[in-house]
Amino acid sequence: MRQPELTSLLEVKGMKHKNLALELLKKILNDEIKARSRTNLVKSKKLLEMLESSIRKYQNNLLTTAEVIQELINLAKEIKEADKEGERLGLSKDEVAFYNALEINDSAVKVLGDDHLRDLAREIADKVKANSTIDWTIRESARAKLMVMVRRTLTKWGYPPDKQAKAIETVLKQAELLANQLVDSNY
Repeated sequence: MRQPELTSLLEVKGMKHKNLALELLKKILNDEIKARSRTNLVKSKKLLEMLESSIRKYQNNLLTTAEVIQELINLAKEIKEADKEGERLGLSKDEVAFYNALEINDSAVKVLGDDHLRDLAREIADKVKANSTIDWTIRESARAKLMVMVRRTLTKWGYPPDKQAKAIETVLKQAELLANQLVDSNY
């Protein structure tokens, strides 16, 4: 996956026509975020919200063109850092996606800690890979089986029950992305 290179971003920043530079940056970042939305639901959603927030501030005249361009360049740097998260955590790209899905619950991070959350993300990623079938996204019984498997795994690891329903929903959406990716790569 292509990453927004800082040199080209700085070239955009130095463009004479700032409105053109802004539109170009917006398109580059939208494309980068869209590419990530196929693999990491939570992270892509967060990045998209950041992009939309910056654009909204600009449209409401809270930021100048130069300021919004700088914000978008900072967002590009954040995208680049997000891509390195797997290396930092020692997780594969699929495992990072589940880690992000599980860490949206602040109490889970406090209760379980990073190490347990990493191991939990690995286990869920492995189970989803092992149990994803071509029709699981369509058939209710296969989907229900996956939901039970995720719930049991979360309970086994001591995931806080107060946020388990939200975690299961997010993990299932992430599992759908992974399963679709696995099915597409096999055909």
